Amino acid sequence: MEDIKKLDELKKHYSGGNPREFSPLVLAYIGDAVYEILVRIYVLSFGNCPVNRMHKKSSEIVKAKGQKNAYIKIKDMLTEEEASVFRRGRNAKSHTMPKNAELMDYKIATGLEALYGYLYLKGDTERLFELFKIGLLVEKEK
Repeated sequence: MEDIKKLDELKKHYSGGNPREFSPLVLAYIGDAVYEILVRIYVLSFGNCPVNRMHKKSSEIVKAKGQKNAYIKIKDMLTEEEASVFRRGRNAKSHTMPKNAELMDYKIATGLEALYGYLYLKGDTERLFELFKIGLLVEKEK
């Protein structure tokens, strides 16, 4: 996970506003990208293997159901502020939905992405990594 801290270097170039002022869908937009990078690095940590195998593993984690499972693992650990950001993301009115996702799974995934985007833009990568690792325990148990 040390390599992931390089995300902090990218954060230094961010000069936008307070993450509390962004819409939940903007936070989810950033959180989706951050989550994807974290998952790909996690999958890579298992060692070198064919890219299609890496893609299959990361897709299982990143899809809405995988994100819902990660949320279930961390939901009782969220602070009031984090839970509020999650709820804003979950309740946001999105005009799209993937074909192969249940509506509630998709809404929870959007909430989780909003939370990760918020933590990243806030600069709280330590908490982001903590929640990410705990959420992955769902995957390891399979």
